[in-house]
Amino acid sequence: MDCKEEIVDSRIPDPKAFEIGSKNAQILFKLNHTMPMTEEYGKVVKELFGDNIGEGTMLTAPLQGVCFERVKIGKNVYIGSNLLLMARGGITIEDGAWIAANVQLLSNNHDLYDRAVLQCKPVLIKEDAWLGAGVSVLPGVCIGKHAVVGAGSVVTKDIPDYAVAVGSPAKVVRMLNPEKFA
Repeated sequence: MDCKEEIVDSRIPDPKAFEIGSKNAQILFKLNHTMPMTEEYGKVVKELFGDNIGEGTMLTAPLQGVCFERVKIGKNVYIGSNLLLMARGGITIEDGAWIAANVQLLSNNHDLYDRAVLQCKPVLIKEDAWLGAGVSVLPGVCIGKHAVVGAGSVVTKDIPDYAVAVGSPAKVVRMLNPEKFA
């Protein structure tokens, strides 16, 4: 994954970003107040993500976040309620991933010395990965293919394919057998 860092100074006005952010906030409000499992709900999801969400993906409201235009979600992804997508640095969730309730995917963070400056790095959740309830994934992290991250973990570094990781910070505690996924 290309982890090129982007620096954003929030003191510098960006009218286009403000316009997109305002529109996304209104669509997000509408999504969080629309009856789930209805045609209308599907239309609002499509309005928020455009073509960046795959077929068969199930998204459970409420949803929170920013920069939804920088989010790409694959096919047949399950997303539980209360997902937070801080997507200024970009977030990709590949096909078949499972995201439990109360997960935070954070691709941006404030500079330690100047809070008005955002440091942005992409987050990648690879295919068929599973994030347990309450997991936090920090900027620049990649969760590997078929990896499992235990509930409540804080992921500060990449998790390899087929790994099971738990804790704060998350550490690999075992490896899964890739042949069992054939």
